[in-house]
Amino acid sequence: MNTNSFALRHIGPRPSNIDEMLKTIGVDSLDQLIYETLPDDIKLEKEIEVGEGMSEQEYAEHITKLANKNQVFKTYIGLGYHNTNLPAVIQRNILENPGWYTAYTPYQAEIAQGRLEALINFQTMITELTGMELANASLLDEATAAAEAMALLFAVRAKAKKKAKANKFFVAEEVLPQTLSLLETRSKPLGIELVVGDHREFDFDSAYFGALLQYPGKSGEIFDYQEFIEKCKALEIKTAVAADILSLVKLKAPGDYGVDAVVGTTQRFGIPLGYGGPHAAYFATKEEYKRNIPGRIIGVSKDKNGEVALRMALQTREQHIKRDRATSNICTAQVLLAVMAGMYAVYHGPDGLKYIANQVHYKATTLAQALSDLGYQQLNKTYFDTLRVKANAKQVQEIAEASEINFYYPAEDVVSISLNETTSITDLNNILAVFAQVAKKSVNPIELKQIDLLQDTEVERDTDFMQQEVFNSYHSETEMMRYIKKLERKDLSLNHSMISLGSCTMKLNAASEMLPLSDPQWGGIHPFVPVSQAQGYQEMLKRLEDQLTEITGFAATSLQPNSGAQGEYAGLMVIKAYHESRGDHHRNICLIPSSAHGTNPASAVMAGMKVVVTKATDQGNIDVDDLREKAIKYKDNLAALMVTYPSTHGVFESAIREITQIIHDNGGQVYMDGANMNAQVGLTHPGKIGADVCHLNLHKTFAIPHGGGGPGVGPICVAKQLVPFLPGNPVIKTGGEKAISAISAAPWGSSLVCLISYAYINMLGSQGLKSSTKHAILNANYIKSRLGDHFKTLYSGERGRAAHEMIIDCRPFKTKGIEVVDIAKRLIDYGFHAPTVSFPVAGTMMIEPTESESKAELDRFCDALIAIREEIETCQKEDENNVLKNAPHTLSMLTADSWELPYSREKAAYPLDYIKENKFWPSVRRVDDAYGDRNLMCTCEPIETYMTSEE
Repeated sequence: MNTNSFALRHIGPRPSNIDEMLKTIGVDSLDQLIYETLPDDIKLEKEIEVGEGMSEQEYAEHITKLANKNQVFKTYIGLGYHNTNLPAVIQRNILENPGWYTAYTPYQAEIAQGRLEALINFQTMITELTGMELANASLLDEATAAAEAMALLFAVRAKAKKKAKANKFFVAEEVLPQTLSLLETRSKPLGIELVVGDHREFDFDSAYFGALLQYPGKSGEIFDYQEFIEKCKALEIKTAVAADILSLVKLKAPGDYGVDAVVGTTQRFGIPLGYGGPHAAYFATKEEYKRNIPGRIIGVSKDKNGEVALRMALQTREQHIKRDRATSNICTAQVLLAVMAGMYAVYHGPDGLKYIANQVHYKATTLAQALSDLGYQQLNKTYFDTLRVKANAKQVQEIAEASEINFYYPAEDVVSISLNETTSITDLNNILAVFAQVAKKSVNPIELKQIDLLQDTEVERDTDFMQQEVFNSYHSETEMMRYIKKLERKDLSLNHSMISLGSCTMKLNAASEMLPLSDPQWGGIHPFVPVSQAQGYQEMLKRLEDQLTEITGFAATSLQPNSGAQGEYAGLMVIKAYHESRGDHHRNICLIPSSAHGTNPASAVMAGMKVVVTKATDQGNIDVDDLREKAIKYKDNLAALMVTYPSTHGVFESAIREITQIIHDNGGQVYMDGANMNAQVGLTHPGKIGADVCHLNLHKTFAIPHGGGGPGVGPICVAKQLVPFLPGNPVIKTGGEKAISAISAAPWGSSLVCLISYAYINMLGSQGLKSSTKHAILNANYIKSRLGDHFKTLYSGERGRAAHEMIIDCRPFKTKGIEVVDIAKRLIDYGFHAPTVSFPVAGTMMIEPTESESKAELDRFCDALIAIREEIETCQKEDENNVLKNAPHTLSMLTADSWELPYSREKAAYPLDYIKENKFWPSVRRVDDAYGDRNLMCTCEPIETYMTSEE
């Protein structure tokens, strides 16, 4: 065994297992299986070239050398990003713990109670600090959260505003530049007119529907917005505030001003800078807007026993229900980062947060006084952590950078300094030394002074926050460690068993890929430092872009989109810009197959396109005749086709090149959804099938962990004609010559976790990537064959093969009174997370095993489903008291004094022998979703509050 081969560690089936698996499938070789799976005309003639695979040791040495090319200066740039102290207990037990980072989005609530509790803590923290009624479980970054707020305010305009077609949105000039750029991107397709100006001179015209303020402003100045907001209310202009989370510890809560939405980032709560991400944004609003809030909300319900149980509330997968009527295309959030930020608040508690905020403010006021003593004018009257100093910016920058210090230079005669929780007295004296040198004066060392500028002002916070027990109980490391472990034990993650979710690709997230994330040489870089200080990042990101470009067969890549849905949107906006550059402003029709992911039509509408749905055949493929008919019908206005390949049904459609040609012949561009790229890498690629742009889910095919629902990265790869339009950034130059405005806040999106995909590609190399794809197809077809006598596979390719996933039909079991959800819950008793339930076809399960799973694990999974199939045969339609309807079974049920169910305790808990060795116990019984929606509660209040609120 070659112990230097990463592919050997990443790929699950052992070479000795493969012949047996191929025999079960009914083929002589892996190559024969691949031949029977992919259409001949899309197979690559030559190998992809991304280099030979490195061993894990070679990669560790390589990435360390790259890290050392990054220069970690003391950075005081601010603009929404700040250095932080990540408590070691959170780093070791969450960020570096596969029990947390390999978990999936909590659609199966019974096996996700731990991270659901962590997320409800996050939501509670946000509502407490913002003074709002409702918060979601995180968004992607502050800029995209602000754009979502704009869209929400537009959607909930008063009737009179809608009738008058009020479409103006005021943006205060104090809003962060990256936020403004993203608002420009999002506003145009929606028909919203942005007006940027000084909020103190706003004319309060009735043509406005909303306004966005920054609190404190990008300059650091704190404004009292009370009068502004009251005037807005009088004219039914709705308001949103982008607020610094740490400053809210000391500042009046925006909710107390009467605003409609508050957004921001929780990066300051212990999350590394990571050259821009990932960081969990927050979104808080009024309860009256609960049906319009983007992303996910965690709510409180009860289980079958009436015990408290948490779940995702309301719009769980809104896009898949509303499709082109969805208010947002948000699919991936930043759950892992939200969990960490929430735990930062749990660990420090309200008193700890007050101490941190006060220390930051005292450092700012102490420095301001010392600079004044040196003769400098400080321009901010009221501030929390940011000073604006009147000085020769060029002179200061030269001396500062020579001293390894970064400031922000908004003008030739202004230097901006944003302090943070990591700033020490030594740092203050080093800052002072820079200005002393510019002034050619000597200066004595300073000590910290407790000067509070905010005390007894109109903007001072006068309300308590975070008085709940959870924020006042775990302040020793011992208690915190045990609390984190208690929650972890409630969750089923990839470190327990296979998670075979179709379209989600829950593969191995190798430890060697993850280790660099903890290195401060990667974590400590601000996204807006001069690129010369981030040469390690620049080399890594450029090589990753080039590798993804090669893998997809395109001409260039942008890493900026920080989720798959953002990638969809970015791809469509690039297509739109391309058409407009040719004078084709009228091209706005987007064809979308009926089987497409729900985010597809939502993204198209957000991009200002009109969705036309194309039919599917009985075999689940795109109806080529219907597609051709509609492409010709709309040829004068056709903008794009959105297609997933292999299809959402898990099939390599043989007509794909004909389909893409039809679109091109009628003036459109082809967008390929990269959700199923795990079946393509090394065998075919989007360029080969005739696509023009695709997004890639790096959190699927390229091994970034799902983290309980994020982080994700969704870069776009484009053909030559689309390269000029790749997205830019207002602070750091990125993108093409005719770059569209920003898609996310940071220039390269969630740069830190791009290290994971970089590791994955470089350790597998060209041959390892191709082998991974082959084994993903092998594993899927092995499951298909093993289950063939027990479950009908709904769709197959022309030669009877599945791609990397397949759909099994559970609808026939309705005659026995069994629904697909009953099978999903019974799988929990067998120690497995359910496959994707009822998507893309209601009443079915979509199974994707990935290449990382061993034959032994595949067999355990198949044995479980076959045993459940036998259990279904014993059920009767009129009998609700059977082992499937009662699933999952908890430990408290099994150990209760009485047992009145018509089957044994052993059958409930240990239906197969392997389970006895490694039993996973769900902490609650089946959750009552309807109760949770009728009684929406989304904060961590005392249990009594929840249990007495029935309608």
